[in-house]
Amino acid sequence: MYRVFCESYENFKKTFSGENIRLKNAEPIELIINVTKYKKEQEKESMLYKKLCDLLDFMSKNVLKYPRLKAFLWTLEARNIKPKKYNVTEQTELEEQTKLINSFLKLAYWY
Repeated sequence: MYRVFCESYENFKKTFSGENIRLKNAEPIELIINVTKYKKEQEKESMLYKKLCDLLDFMSKNVLKYPRLKAFLWTLEARNIKPKKYNVTEQTELEEQTKLINSFLKLAYWY
């Protein structure tokens, strides 16, 4: 699941060129793909890290709406990527990011 997610994210990025609002919105997801970068951002407690933590927290509270997230969150916890609430991310941004991750898990960008 994790490998497919990572490849889907890369395919998603390839569909855009230059600056794009959807790419900008997906920036925290990059930390899921790159665990080394995740650890560096975690040590700094950067805004990117905090946004990812908010996203993971939001996802963990919405597994009934998006059932595929449950197994995915387990996969992330096995990599020591865990939710934490910082409240630095807008609700609409969290919703869009969650929908995007769910589309990766539904294989929308898998080819």
